[in-house]
Amino acid sequence: MRSNPNECLYCTNNETLHNLMIEIATLSVSRVFLFKEQTYRGRCLVAYKDHVNDLFELSDDERNAFMADVTRVTRAMDKVFHPEKINYGAYSDKLSHLHFHLAPKYVDGPDYGGTFQMNPGKVYLTDEEYAKMIEDIKAAL
Repeated sequence: MRSNPNECLYCTNNETLHNLMIEIATLSVSRVFLFKEQTYRGRCLVAYKDHVNDLFELSDDERNAFMADVTRVTRAMDKVFHPEKINYGAYSDKLSHLHFHLAPKYVDGPDYGGTFQMNPGKVYLTDEEYAKMIEDIKAAL
């Protein structure tokens, strides 16, 4: 399903987006967000800067730049949060805008050894805790 940029969560930068996540930074070809729901401590999302529906639509250079941004974010997440593993999710059945979910997984944490939940709705932080997390991620970027 190809979505309309005028109805796209990331392109319209609307209230729904800001209720779900907090923008951290703009990288070379993407935007980085921290999920407000923090069941997976440090969970972020990287969205391509332009409205493209799928990874294969990018040129090799664009794809490499996007994956370099994704890698840059996961390196920062690893440095700040020290997860056992980072899970990558590229789900866009209903929202066709190229983006990757980055969910840190911890040995004794939720869903370790399985698939992360899209939005468990269990763990939310204080404004101060979000600010500190964002500050630490930005410093590691």
